[in-house]
This record gives sequence, structure tokens and C-alpha cells, in this order.
Amino acid sequence: MPRNKMIVSIDGPAGSGKSTIARIIAERTGLTYIDTGAMYRALTWKALKNGIDPLEEPTLSDMAFKSNLELSEDKVLIDGIDVTDDIRTLQVTRNVSAVSSLGGVREAMVATQRKMALAAGKGAVIEGRDIGTVVFPDATIKIYLDASVEERARRRQIDLKTAGVDLEIQALESEMRKRDEYDSTRNNSPLKKPADSFVLDTTDKTIQEVVDEVASLIKSKERV
Repeated sequence: MPRNKMIVSIDGPAGSGKSTIARIIAERTGLTYIDTGAMYRALTWKALKNGIDPLEEPTLSDMAFKSNLELSEDKVLIDGIDVTDDIRTLQVTRNVSAVSSLGGVREAMVATQRKMALAAGKGAVIEGRDIGTVVFPDATIKIYLDASVEERARRRQIDLKTAGVDLEIQALESEMRKRDEYDSTRNNSPLKKPADSFVLDTTDKTIQEVVDEVASLIKSKERV
């Protein structure tokens, strides 16, 4: 990446607050927000819509390279179709880890993510699970957000209720633990804390408190 572009990587497990914090930080700093999780979700949605097995690597890898993914303001489009709401369904959530674990899929997505960041004006705030370790190992600043399984499941339950889906908290906690295990042990770009990242536990913090901490870290980096 050009030295004049700031890249803020925000990694962490599901429900840790990455999307919310990254979006607010991008707005506050004037950087471009890139939601890599939404990109994998969009591809998962397309695979399910076309009846493709989420572990069918040759087909999905080819699809990943050929699909046109766009992130525009609060919209997510794949091949020109607005899937902003569709990618948040429970079916997509339960299959996205499988799709995102495929080597060919990640290769295609990483290339797209780097192009998006390169095209960003001042730079970008990019969130996901391998941003500071794989996609941008030389990011200007690396943040790793975490939270307890119980709190992350509680947040997910609220999101699902908003979408009209009611699940018991125990079931969500179980799914969260399984997803954590899957994401952190997969062969391709597993979830892990970048060695040089700032780790923030968001369990007992408000959104504003986390945003202020991240903003403060970015400002301190800008002064260096």
C-alpha cells in the first residue's frame, strides 16, 4: 500500500463489535469502510441461492473470482443485486464459515479487498478475521476486538430478534463456540490476534467507549 494511505485493520471473533466500530470509525476519520465479512456472506448467499454445497471448493473458488462485489455506503451488492438484508439470515450465518475457509475463495477475496483499499482516497478501515495477519500485515494500526461468548451471543440474539428470529441464548452460545473453534483452527487464514495489535475487550463497554479508545489509538499513531 502507498505510504500516504492509512490502513486500520480490525479483527476479532463473531459478535465482538467489529462491524459497528469499524463503520463509526470510518465515518469519524473520513476513511473508507470495508466490511470483508459482508463479502464472504454475499458469496455464501449466492452459493446457497444456486444450490451449491458450501464446501464445493472448485466451484466456489471460480465463483469468487468471477463475481462482482460492491460495497457502497450501507449496501452490499453481488453481480449488481442488492443483498444487504439477505446476507444476514440465519442460513447464511450458519454456512459462511465453511465458504470462507476455502483457500481459493480467500485468495480471490483478499485480492479484491486489497484493490478496494488501494482505490480508497485517504485509506480504509477494514474489518474481518485475517486483516492484520494476512490481508494487510503492514497495516498502519491493528486492532483486535474481543468479548465473552455470553456477551457476543446476547448481541447476536438482539440482532436476530430485530430480524424476526427468536432463538434461545443457550443455542446461540453453543453456535458461537463452534464457530470460534472452526474459525480459529481452519487451515486457511485462521482467526488469530496479530502479534502487534492493540487488544480491546468490549464485553462490558458501550459502543461509544470502544469507539473513543480506537479513535485515541489512531490519533496517537498519526502523531508518530
